[in-house]
Amino acid sequence: MNEQAIQSIVEEIVSRLKGSSGKDHSIPMAVSARHCHLSQGDLEILFGTGYQLTKKADLSQPGQFAANETITIAGPRGSLEKVRILGPARNMTQVEVSRTDSIKLGLKPPLRESGNIEGSSSVTLIGPKGSIYKKEGLIIAQAHIHMAPEDAETFGVKNGEYVKVEAEGERPISYGNVLIRISPRYRLEMHIDTDEANAGLITGKTAGRLVRQEESL
Repeated sequence: MNEQAIQSIVEEIVSRLKGSSGKDHSIPMAVSARHCHLSQGDLEILFGTGYQLTKKADLSQPGQFAANETITIAGPRGSLEKVRILGPARNMTQVEVSRTDSIKLGLKPPLRESGNIEGSSSVTLIGPKGSIYKKEGLIIAQAHIHMAPEDAETFGVKNGEYVKVEAEGERPISYGNVLIRISPRYRLEMHIDTDEANAGLITGKTAGRLVRQEESL
């Protein structure tokens, strides 16, 4: 083997090593405004028997979409109109708001992982055909990162683990206790609410850098 061939092999190995060690652990960030997920039964109470959601736009997570339909959510102090419904219909109803939203409603929803609504805040939902009082279902969503299994392997994290994410920008900020959620159905993306985004002047084009936390909650 001549010297030129050896040099080419060396350069290829070095390039591969740089590629494997050069991952910056950056994660695209998305701001999740107030929204709701409805069960089919509750959807029909609010919009009429047999009603089906209509798609306005696809979301970043495969199979999920923002519907054309909106509702009003109400509490003892006030209400929020035109709250977007996300589809498709789920097996339970869940409403996600920010802390600022909850103050306007006069309610105290807990900080929870999406899907964990047991013992959460009550809320009234109002649609064009009816209204419904839910004894639980209103939460402030825990900041979280959607990952496919291959992403989790790249980042070296496990489902249910909590990490720290640092976001550089006009107002650098770090987010602690960010929950890792892993599924083959997920696309890599971190979700924060509007209060969290406003604190760091975060826009839809911001990326965060994942940092491992010493201890998981």
